Amino acid sequence: MEKIMSWNVNGIRAIAKKGFMDVLAKEKPDIFAIQEVKANLEQINSAASAPSGYNIILFAGEKPGYSGVAAYIKKDIKYEVETGLGIKEFDKEGRTITIEFDKMIFVTAYFPNSQPERKRIDYKLAFCDAIKNYVDSFTKKGKPVLLSGDYNIAHKEIDLTHPKENEDSPGFLPEERAWMDKFLAKDYFDTFRMFTPAPGHYTWWSYRTNARERNVGWRIDYHCVNKYLKNRVVKSYHNTDIMGSDHCPVTILIK
Repeated sequence: MEKIMSWNVNGIRAIAKKGFMDVLAKEKPDIFAIQEVKANLEQINSAASAPSGYNIILFAGEKPGYSGVAAYIKKDIKYEVETGLGIKEFDKEGRTITIEFDKMIFVTAYFPNSQPERKRIDYKLAFCDAIKNYVDSFTKKGKPVLLSGDYNIAHKEIDLTHPKENEDSPGFLPEERAWMDKFLAKDYFDTFRMFTPAPGHYTWWSYRTNARERNVGWRIDYHCVNKYLKNRVVKSYHNTDIMGSDHCPVTILIK
């Protein structure tokens, strides 16, 4: 069984001081994908170098201290790696890593934030379409695919505490939610909702107003699988007890 974790760490150097390596040692995932790394490889190796038994892959953004994705992978797993989507406007921000195994393709992604006043909504939607086309290319070949990461989208009203007040907020804009509708319409599945249909489950909380303590949050981090991987999903859940970032990790078990 494969255990895969995903976490927007909001800066690997910051979270390394808050017990990140202890989490990795305790949870022992086969893959631990992280988003919003905000560091280059030298900085990661200084703050959170791969422990014995793991390799680390990084795809950093061109702008120092911004964006970036990485993955800690157990050394005994055979895999091939591809960074980026092959589209410069997205790849320069270091937003995707693809790891291909014998029986599965794993993509970790850090979706753009559409930002206040919709400043990046066009960029965000273009990225969404590009990554859907990318995973579609594998699905059309009948390959099992897992797309994990910070989507920066709360899909439905159940996925945030105050939907009415946030109808014009980044991450809950009608265009973003419509893209999720389209993405999950046929070939792809939101694995957390396969197991937990109830409200009140979130993965991001604002640092302001003690939002996490009051569980006033948004569910914007996902493990989504295609139809060829759906029946192999054993469990998908949130690690809400793990602190250190404004996001919590999300975990999926795959047989």
